[in-house]
Amino acid sequence: MICFKPKNEHINLELNLDMKLYYCGTGDCENNFSWGPGIKDHYKLHYIHSGHGIFKAGDTTYSVSKGEGFLICPNVVASYHPISEEAWNYSWVAFNGLHAESYLKRAHLTAEHPLFKSTDEDRMNACFQAIFDAINCEKSMDLKSLSAFYNLLSLIIEGSCSDNLEKNSSKPQDLYIKQAIEFIDTNYSRKITIQEIANYVGIDRKYLSKLFSNTLNISPQNYVVSFRLKKACDLLTSSNLSINEISNSIGYGDPFLFSNIFKKHYGMSPRTYRDRLENPND
Repeated sequence: MICFKPKNEHINLELNLDMKLYYCGTGDCENNFSWGPGIKDHYKLHYIHSGHGIFKAGDTTYSVSKGEGFLICPNVVASYHPISEEAWNYSWVAFNGLHAESYLKRAHLTAEHPLFKSTDEDRMNACFQAIFDAINCEKSMDLKSLSAFYNLLSLIIEGSCSDNLEKNSSKPQDLYIKQAIEFIDTNYSRKITIQEIANYVGIDRKYLSKLFSNTLNISPQNYVVSFRLKKACDLLTSSNLSINEISNSIGYGDPFLFSNIFKKHYGMSPRTYRDRLENPND
């Protein structure tokens, strides 16, 4: 068992509130081994390298084997034990944090659905090994262990997305739209093209335009413009940034182009919009 305890004074104990690692380990479970029933006050993720076992959470019993994993959630009565003649070799990592639950939901891992399956066993093994190796890094143990753990989570999330696409291959449109909107939300402040968005989502540009039109009744181009202008309105309302600074902040390098687009949508210039907010009775 390895505990994530800072080894030097340079590590800030208040860091990583987003995700805090507790302990980790790897080993074999013989047939006479069992854990529980009991509860944890944190999350504990297990991954099976070989063998076969039983995991019980609440009133539900699951069978788990090589290439699969299970999650013990806080305050859920759980137990597990091997059932095969072959030694049950597995690794585990315990954690918690402000956003632990939301990250796990992205992997579709909850108390009601605590199982996952790896689509790449070699990468999964490498992620756990990277977590173990990080313990030996005295000055950067917290950063390296978290980096390795986030890689582990991302691998599980990607695998869960693939499973969902296979199960819902008849209608993945909602996922494409969601991914496109997420890309716009994180990249609107720079110059982006519709082709970039389509490449990120992994679909044809024309198909992306069709999805936006059919689902949101707006083209991707107009969605980007509308998104940027809403951000501009927020900045005009809540900041003292100049029009030029706002223009650059929302992805328009040319403030004159920004002003023209703004006026076309709102019937007034950005400066007039701000003045009316500041002087509503004028």
